[in-house]
Amino acid sequence: MKNNYLKSGPVFLAFLCMGFGDVVGPLTSQLQSEYQLSNFLAGFVTFMGFIMFGLLSVPMGLYQDRKGKKHVLVLGMIAALIGLLLPIIGQFASFGLLLASLLLLGTGATLLQVAGNPIMRDVSPDGKYSRNLSFGQFIKAIGSLSGALLPLLAAKYWGLDWKILFPIYAILVLIAVIYLWIVKIDEKKNNTSSPASFGSVLALLKNRYVFFMVLAIFLYVGAEVSMSAKLPNYLEYKFNFDIKEMGLWGTLFFFLSLMIGRFLGGVILNWMIPSKFLRLTTLLSILGIASLYFATTSLFGFVSIFIIGLGFANIFPLVFSITIDAMPERSNEISGLMVTAIIGGAIVPLIFGAVVDIFTLMVGFAVPMLCIVYILGLSFYNIKQV
Repeated sequence: MKNNYLKSGPVFLAFLCMGFGDVVGPLTSQLQSEYQLSNFLAGFVTFMGFIMFGLLSVPMGLYQDRKGKKHVLVLGMIAALIGLLLPIIGQFASFGLLLASLLLLGTGATLLQVAGNPIMRDVSPDGKYSRNLSFGQFIKAIGSLSGALLPLLAAKYWGLDWKILFPIYAILVLIAVIYLWIVKIDEKKNNTSSPASFGSVLALLKNRYVFFMVLAIFLYVGAEVSMSAKLPNYLEYKFNFDIKEMGLWGTLFFFLSLMIGRFLGGVILNWMIPSKFLRLTTLLSILGIASLYFATTSLFGFVSIFIIGLGFANIFPLVFSITIDAMPERSNEISGLMVTAIIGGAIVPLIFGAVVDIFTLMVGFAVPMLCIVYILGLSFYNIKQV
């Protein structure tokens, strides 16, 4: 079948809203500077944004097996909308209010990930799921990019700061939920004799293939969040950038390269098989991280950041789609497990921060490096499904 853009449109818009959850990365360096937090404590900003992935993903994967993916998408948008409105209503009165907002925003992002990744298969032509998922991640990268770009523009042209993100995001999420509510999507039924359950999820996790791929998602997301949170600190550490005025350029450039890489990935996957592309993109990621250590000028540093973003861009959709394509009849359980693994975005940055506090910032970058090395090894290892 051909792409039905009326039906796929709200799904792509849902991916844009997913990206809003990544605002915790750019906010980390800003809040760390403002509140004089240690690297370890600053990691709790991302922790609040990602903890719900670990708590809700599997239960919501089972819930959507009964209620449907579109239903869960709508619930996710509503949760995100409440989270975005909360600090606006409370006039950003306290840091606790902001953390509660990020927790709800993370809840919304969790539900959008659980439902959005598999529902993309329902609106994709045969054999084009990986391509469309990469394009969906490209759209998500636009949402992620906005978390760094909009505060920079607001400060330069309007004398405002990161608070401007909340009303803008709220309006876009409201539009998305109305659009999704109106459009009818025909969801593919799983060809299984029994519905998904906690038992079936645990049994699936005993499959070596699924376990190693879920671990890859855990490590990748942790590496990506670590990068988005610590690249401003890298520019300050290596090139004396002012972290409040110029530091966000590191995160902005990273998300820009992610966006470009995901667009290119959607094109490349028209002619390159996903498994081969995964090897190529992980090698590029490792090259980019290694080059951070050798950068002697800010230009070299930004080139390194750009290479990292290009390499990182398609790892998540490739691992996700390769796994679901291998076992499409268990897409809801796999989606729940893989979105649970996004909790790596809460755990790995804490490890990164602890390593930085004990050693130095540059030693800390070995943490995301090791995460990507694992995925590279996995891409070369032919795991038999048992």
